[in-house]
Amino acid sequence: MLRALFCLACLATAAQAETAMTAAEFEAWSTGRTLDYFVDGVIWGSEMHLPGRATVDADAGGACRSGHWYPQDDAICFVYDLSPGPYCWRFLKDGDQVLAEYAGDLAAGRISVTLSDTAIPCDPGVGV
Repeated sequence: MLRALFCLACLATAAQAETAMTAAEFEAWSTGRTLDYFVDGVIWGSEMHLPGRATVDADAGGACRSGHWYPQDDAICFVYDLSPGPYCWRFLKDGDQVLAEYAGDLAAGRISVTLSDTAIPCDPGVGV
């Protein structure tokens, strides 16, 4: 019985450590920065976050595409010019680490997100 209570306490502590970012927190954290997304330690793509919730996104080695984001429930949803979506993600803070989880598909796993001040190299006019 004691072991079961200890396990429940550990699970509760782990769940409390991870919190979903609100839209205001996400906006303050991301605006003016580039978010780099990693899957299993390999870069999957990057996205510059501009004022007014505008974005410029590029998959690793892919073309840039302009878009924007908006909050929906506890998710941040992205819409792009060339692939409208929406693509909705939950951004979770666990200490200094941020993870992205595709809304509605928990089986997809989580993506590690880091901040950078480096702009994505895009063709002139993209994202402007």
